[in-house]
Amino acid sequence: MIDTVTTHQAQDDARNETILIYLNGKIVPKDQAVVSVYDSGFMLGDGVWEGLRLYDGTWAFIDEHMDRLFEAAKAVDINIGMTPDQVKQAIFDTQAANGMTTDAHARLMITRGPKVRPFQHPALSQSGPTITIIMEHSKPSIPRPIRLATVPHLRGLPMTQDPKLNSHSKLNCILACIAAEKAGADEALMLDINGFVNTTNACNFFIVRKGAVWTSTGDYCMNGITRQKVIDLCKADGIPVYERNYSLVDTYGADEAFLTGTFGAQTPVGSIDGRVIGTGDMGPMTQHIRSLYKSLIEQEVAK
Repeated sequence: MIDTVTTHQAQDDARNETILIYLNGKIVPKDQAVVSVYDSGFMLGDGVWEGLRLYDGTWAFIDEHMDRLFEAAKAVDINIGMTPDQVKQAIFDTQAANGMTTDAHARLMITRGPKVRPFQHPALSQSGPTITIIMEHSKPSIPRPIRLATVPHLRGLPMTQDPKLNSHSKLNCILACIAAEKAGADEALMLDINGFVNTTNACNFFIVRKGAVWTSTGDYCMNGITRQKVIDLCKADGIPVYERNYSLVDTYGADEAFLTGTFGAQTPVGSIDGRVIGTGDMGPMTQHIRSLYKSLIEQEVAK
């Protein structure tokens, strides 16, 4: 049996069996947090979402997450019906109801709402939106560096499904992840339409070569908040960092590789397509960037 590790792997926590969930203005027990089979999110993947992480009483970079959420909702023409401050208050209320102070993750999901008939046209969603906040006790527990496999599934063009959107329609990334698992890896390394290295099915991707940090141009990947923080931290610390096109050849020869995301922050990559990256363990640059990010989080909490 394949020893699969995911970038969202967390320690088991029995408290998650009795969590309370925010659903359309009410905070209800987990088993009562249900939506209609007519909901546009369930039926069509018609919605947007955000993931946030709680550190010592502070939801890290919450205003930036709200900016991204409301920009995405506008792009797909969903009226959230709440202000950013009201959405934040819903997060705080759910946190308080669950008694959470640190090491928690929130998934905020907004769909176009229930449809009057089970068909595609958005005009059939006449009583939305549906707004849900799933908040769990969640401490990352990733026992070893991640193994990646390159897959044929691409991160596409903005006129098909813009990869910058945190969309509920994740089938392309799910199929990529399945292909990687079939190849004996943990997650998928996805290329862009030009064949350059882009992102994984769940996180943004970086390599380290000769003391410099490389990531994709950003044209075909999620506009990750943690991704941007890492880029900014490297610039502030004098680390050369490049947003550029680069190939699998560049990647296989990298000294280190790591992933970025809200949940895992910076997750080391041990191998790609069976090629060991560096020593196969977390490299010194990844460790250094992790320490810079930890200090940034401490500053965020102190504010």
